[in-house]
Amino acid sequence: MYMYVCMYVLIVFSPRYQDALSAKKERATKAMASYGPKSKQFVNPKEEKNIWLSLVHMLNKKDKLPVVAFTFSRDRCSGNADSLSSLDLTTSEEKHVIHTYFQKSIQLLKGSDQSLPQVKWMREHLKRGVAVHHSGILPILKEVIELLFQKGLVRLLFATETFAMGVNMPARTVVFDAIMKHDGTRKRDLYPGEYVQMAGRAGRRGLDTNGTVIVLCKADIPEASDLHKMILGQPTTLESRFRLTYSMILNLMRVETLRVEDMMKRSFSEIDSARSEQDRKHNLETLLSRKQQLQTLDCQLCTSDIHQYYCSCAQLLSLREETQAVLLNKPQVLKVLSPGRVITIFTEKYKYNLAVVLQQNTRTAVKTFTVLILCNIEDESEQVAKHLNPFLSVEPYVPREDLFHPDSPVGHAVVDISGKLIVNISGEVIPVESSRIIEDYRRRQIPRFSDNPPSSSVSKAVQSLLRLVENHQAMTNLNPVKDLHVMDLDFVSSWKEMKELEKKMNNYSCVCCPNFKEHFENEKSKCEIQQQLSDLNFKLSESSLQFLPEYKHRVEVLKQLHFLNQKELVSLKGRVACEIHSYEVLLTELIFCNAFDDYSPEEIVALLSCMVFQQSKCSEPNLTEQLKKGKETILKVAADLVETENTCGLKTSVEEYQKEFKFGLVEVVYEWAKGKEFVDVIELTDVSEGLVEAEWCMSC
Repeated sequence: MYMYVCMYVLIVFSPRYQDALSAKKERATKAMASYGPKSKQFVNPKEEKNIWLSLVHMLNKKDKLPVVAFTFSRDRCSGNADSLSSLDLTTSEEKHVIHTYFQKSIQLLKGSDQSLPQVKWMREHLKRGVAVHHSGILPILKEVIELLFQKGLVRLLFATETFAMGVNMPARTVVFDAIMKHDGTRKRDLYPGEYVQMAGRAGRRGLDTNGTVIVLCKADIPEASDLHKMILGQPTTLESRFRLTYSMILNLMRVETLRVEDMMKRSFSEIDSARSEQDRKHNLETLLSRKQQLQTLDCQLCTSDIHQYYCSCAQLLSLREETQAVLLNKPQVLKVLSPGRVITIFTEKYKYNLAVVLQQNTRTAVKTFTVLILCNIEDESEQVAKHLNPFLSVEPYVPREDLFHPDSPVGHAVVDISGKLIVNISGEVIPVESSRIIEDYRRRQIPRFSDNPPSSSVSKAVQSLLRLVENHQAMTNLNPVKDLHVMDLDFVSSWKEMKELEKKMNNYSCVCCPNFKEHFENEKSKCEIQQQLSDLNFKLSESSLQFLPEYKHRVEVLKQLHFLNQKELVSLKGRVACEIHSYEVLLTELIFCNAFDDYSPEEIVALLSCMVFQQSKCSEPNLTEQLKKGKETILKVAADLVETENTCGLKTSVEEYQKEFKFGLVEVVYEWAKGKEFVDVIELTDVSEGLVEAEWCMSC
């Protein structure tokens, strides 16, 4: 860690970094003065060539070669090497060694393959001590480059980040062409782990006392915060890459001693559940012990329906939260909750207390309301939290009309509440001086002013609320549907359900029991323990596995397509699919519907290349009518498979699935399979030789 801290300090606070920032500001000032662009976002090829030439000459002069230049694009790697055709970093003796070794190595290639464009191109660059290493290079050439690099004969290597993964090729200097890359989804900064992996190539053990890492600032200078995040940021969180595939399911179902559920349990995606298993088992035993200690009710009034009463109270609580969440998102409701509006709140501390809105607070992430609450004098003296939390525990039902009546003398409190605490919005509006009330109350919270009497503004508001409480029979509450015009179907349905349930609450016989509160608490404890037991049993069971729903859907797909019978035994179709390692269901469907009967082996291999080729952008192939027909057949069977998956519960897009099949190399593979020389078929596409060879090997 000390090394990386020092590196960051040297980068951000070194004179070089500060000089670069000064130059940037100076350019921006000149650009603004001339009414031009504020900063330059791109450099042209000529400027980029000069940057690389200047950098390499400086490194060579300071004896900082060899250098690995990490470039996050195969095309740019090759383009940078081509632009430096005038650069020569080797002596005549080194050129002779490189030429001899290169010629000896390519003798392993077939006669015509020795004259491939990439082979000739690489030979010329290697003679000058420059090389390129990425997935588009032929494997034999990559091996030659790696061996020459180890011998110190490659002084400048343009490489993608794969060069830093698994290949031990340290250099004296590492250069980052940029600190941003495209990861297939978006363009982003390098993660700390990626940076460390590549920057760690700087410095050769036993040869260099230290390594040099350079970040090129072509168009702009990275912000200090971006560099800090890249060098000293938190490492990427380790995530499970476990995926359920049809092949895995079919292969495991063929073995009696293994179950798919057991494999899912052992995956890294279930690591948190596995770690908590012992604690959950201990909690389960504790809850079972507590459940046994609860007393059995021996009351004729409560035994019959207290459980149903508790369930109704829980349902009322859920409906209240649901309706309040909808109401608070309606502009007409927020408009009504203006200063002076009388409301009823319900919390653990204040149950059906009358309050008046003083102001709405919109600056916070969650909208809150500053209100003056009518309460007992002892509640006023207590230190009340700034934001009261909703009362989420199930309590015996209290009619909304039964307001809290404070004892004499009357107290008050000014607090911020969330909208979830508002259970009633009345039709009453009283005059209030909001700012004076808030200011006076906050002033009296200061110890030296705590004995001051409330101001006249506070007293008037409290007296107005007290009169409303004493005459609460005449006070009406606004109906969300009729008065506030909230017409959402789901809300109206929930509101009516809540009102119907409230009407039935006094029909239970248990509410007539003299020991009702004690019996309700006993039932509440029993139900809460039972709920916790149910949750723990679920988490300890296979039903809680993250991939279990997907597994059931995939099994249903396999049954629909007859890879499994109704007893979930693997059929002949399933056994064939087990021998295929990718797109096993699609390929098996193509085989069993005789899709390839009218095709030659060369055409079949060419069509199958669409399942291994991954490059999105390439030249359009010139396909024969037969190959076009085969392409349409594959896409049609793929669409039918997706339709079956969607029917069985898997959400898959036909378009997205068909995009996985890329037919850019079909013509190349077809001609190659017919016996055409590699040097000739490579002219049919703009895909690099290394990728063509790799895809060909995978197709076969």
